[in-house]
Amino acid sequence: MKKEPVITIKNLNHYYGKGALKRQILFDINLDIYAGEIVIMTGPSGSGKTTLLSLIGGLRSVQEGSLKFLGEELFGVSQNKLVQMRRKIGYIFQAHNLLGFLTARQNVQMAVELNENISQTEAVSKSEGMLGAVGLKERINYYPDNLSGGQKQRIAIARALVNHPPLVLADEPTAALDKQSGRDVVEIMQSLAKEQGTTILLVTHDNRILDIADRIIEMEDGLLARNSQSAVIS
Repeated sequence: MKKEPVITIKNLNHYYGKGALKRQILFDINLDIYAGEIVIMTGPSGSGKTTLLSLIGGLRSVQEGSLKFLGEELFGVSQNKLVQMRRKIGYIFQAHNLLGFLTARQNVQMAVELNENISQTEAVSKSEGMLGAVGLKERINYYPDNLSGGQKQRIAIARALVNHPPLVLADEPTAALDKQSGRDVVEIMQSLAKEQGTTILLVTHDNRILDIADRIIEMEDGLLARNSQSAVIS
């Protein structure tokens, strides 16, 4: 039985600017991404990768075409609806975006507390459990300034995955890390995603991590150049 896609994109176009300055950035994108799949998106700078990622993540509004997340159409939805949708997605950026005045646990706990039905005690234990899963059990009360780049990125991963989202979007998560830290970070993402059945869409220029992907798609000049849909397991 074929799985339902988490993301379904059909004939998606996107433009920047208005009037004479209007410029097309994405051209007729068609793409399905399935539950538990790790998809890496590569391509030169300016090819439209981050724009596509931000549309999938509900950070921009769909202008033309269809983009469905968990079966729900995002074209034409309200900003309020986009905000609700974003709560179902984990985000990992190149800069870990941690708050320096909060400990590792508090940074992760903030994400848990977006869910009002969770008690303080449960939020603490979920956060500590997730930091343990990314190998930071001994560092839960450390502040970001006292941690390495790789450790900070692990906190960002814990924060993105702590609510067991169906989708995690990662934009150049290894760019600021050395080879070993970068490897560690993506392997943690890979194993946690497989355990939780989370889909990961990862934008990268880092050729050292391509082997963790179930599928690699390439963007070029706003087009999907190579999309090996055949790699999807039915």
